[in-house]
Amino acid sequence: MSPNLSVIRDGKKFMWDGRPYASSEEALHAGEAYRNDKFEVCVVEEEGQFLVYARRVVNAVAVTTQ
Repeated sequence: MSPNLSVIRDGKKFMWDGRPYASSEEALHAGEAYRNDKFEVCVVEEEGQFLVYARRVVNAVAVTTQ
């Protein structure tokens, strides 16, 4: 299996967390941990494995001047 490193859903880019999960329950549990850290999550089934893709929206940008 060679999963995509990213997927686009609803015009939003999600990045794979790098781990295949054997069941949807495992993937959903991992996804919940990302949600608790303020990520948006997408779970995809591919070749019998479940993949978790996540993205975080940047709310503020720190700017430094020199």
